[in-house]
Amino acid sequence: MDDADTELSSSNPFTSVPIDLLVSVGRAKPLVRELLELGENAILALDRKVDDPVELYVGDRLIARGELEELEGDQKGQLGVRLTEIVDLKNGL
Repeated sequence: MDDADTELSSSNPFTSVPIDLLVSVGRAKPLVRELLELGENAILALDRKVDDPVELYVGDRLIARGELEELEGDQKGQLGVRLTEIVDLKNGL
């Protein structure tokens, strides 16, 4: 973190406000009929493969892309996202 980042963090009260991030792993476009026919243990195919990047959104704004990973240690079994690309946020969210 450089001096400008430190100054921004200490002078802006909004930097400590939590926000919700949405991690999108893919999309599906079933017909309503197909959706109504889904039952327990049904599999809905997405438009992405397991190794494809995921997208991170704040609201409807794409902020980054990354890869899903399983965490280690005390958090074993929990999913995380390793960021591989960050969108330029200089113009705000």
